[in-house]
Amino acid sequence: MNTKDKSTQLVIIGGGPGGYVAAFHAADLGMKVVIVDPELNPGGVCLYRGCIPSKALLHAAEIIREAEHAKNFGIDFGKPKIDLSKLRGWKDDVVSKLTGGVGQLAKLRKIEHIRGLATFENANTLKIKTNDDESYKLSFENVIIATGSSPSNIPGISIDSKNVLDSTTALDLDELPGSLLVIGGGYIGLEMGTVYAALGSKVTVVEMTDGILPGADRDLAAELLKRIEKIFDKILLKTKVVGLVEENSGIKVSFEGDNVEKKEQLFDKVLISIGRNPNSKNIGLENINVETDKLGFIKVDLQRRTGESSVFAIGDVAGEPMLAHKASHEGKVAVEAIAGKKTAFEPKAIPAVVFTDPEIAWCGLTETEAEEQRRDVKILKFPWRASGRAATLDRSDGLTKHIVDAKTGRILGVGIAGPRAGELITEGVLAIEMAALASDLELTIHPHPTLSETVMEAAEMFEGQSTHYYKPMRK
Repeated sequence: MNTKDKSTQLVIIGGGPGGYVAAFHAADLGMKVVIVDPELNPGGVCLYRGCIPSKALLHAAEIIREAEHAKNFGIDFGKPKIDLSKLRGWKDDVVSKLTGGVGQLAKLRKIEHIRGLATFENANTLKIKTNDDESYKLSFENVIIATGSSPSNIPGISIDSKNVLDSTTALDLDELPGSLLVIGGGYIGLEMGTVYAALGSKVTVVEMTDGILPGADRDLAAELLKRIEKIFDKILLKTKVVGLVEENSGIKVSFEGDNVEKKEQLFDKVLISIGRNPNSKNIGLENINVETDKLGFIKVDLQRRTGESSVFAIGDVAGEPMLAHKASHEGKVAVEAIAGKKTAFEPKAIPAVVFTDPEIAWCGLTETEAEEQRRDVKILKFPWRASGRAATLDRSDGLTKHIVDAKTGRILGVGIAGPRAGELITEGVLAIEMAALASDLELTIHPHPTLSETVMEAAEMFEGQSTHYYKPMRK
């Protein structure tokens, strides 16, 4: 036996927002915990190469847009001067502070962090390969797989070029391209396209479906489309990329689609953002009784337990939606199941937020899903052009909507498009989780003037009209 072989009560494979939240909760419950992750501190893709750095850059983009927008009401800041190196350094500093803080919290909880990779030898033993190239075995009572996901590639297209970016390398901001093609009209592509457009790049988005943000209701996506059509150079819908070839002057892209005027176009850089794949390969799952579906997601029950009683899986690797906050809550459920508590992951609503301008947020049942399921619902929509607070912001391009059970008045879903929609959606999540009625939101006094009033006024419409919006009733 290797003298370095170890044992622990619980091991977490992966230190992202699912893994480290699970580790912290387990330590708080008195468990001996080990995190296996190659980074200097826990944080995962979200803190290092995802949620946090992208939102830092999106904030910078927002400041640039707000300065430009201020001309509408008589304030001209002039053309912004962008120090790309300083911006990149500020973004990296935000990441460093947060990951360092998480690392300190792990130490305070006496959690051991092994920098390296883990593979299963059996249902109670891992083989550890450290960053220093040392190998040993780690035995455990329970393990939580929280290995996350990685960017997807375009099927049938392989290219190795510094001018072809993914969601990770796009955040590096090594240089600002004159022209950028974003492949994929989902939230990652649109967020990063928003950043580069604000910084001065000429951005084109290509999406193979007939609309941006395929998972969102069309009226919410339309609010975003109206704005990005003004800041992006082109948005090519129902169009596929069928070829990428590197040339001296950039990347030559071949398109396929009825609406494409030029089948071949040249771009300085290309960002591929067509989704993510679960990191379930090369971790030794074949050595234990753990199943994956055809997409590679690990199959789990309501407690996030796999086919092995000692093995749990959470976060991106355990299925959609691939969201940090979903992973965190799953981590807590898995830990409480290990601790013997009665628990299950059964949320009624998981909020989704797209941090573009305007922001798009939704939770619970969407209008599209209600139509597909033939649910008897009322769709209550309050346009932000009727909001006093939106008027003071010179931003009347928003919408708040509720999907409500037509018979009971119960809130089934909420969607919001507009500035700070991500901050507003939580009231909708709580309403759905608490089985609130439209009348509950209507009778909850909201501060005036605020954007949150739109949630109340949309709810008022269940009985016909809201105070600040009149819509003639059908006879």
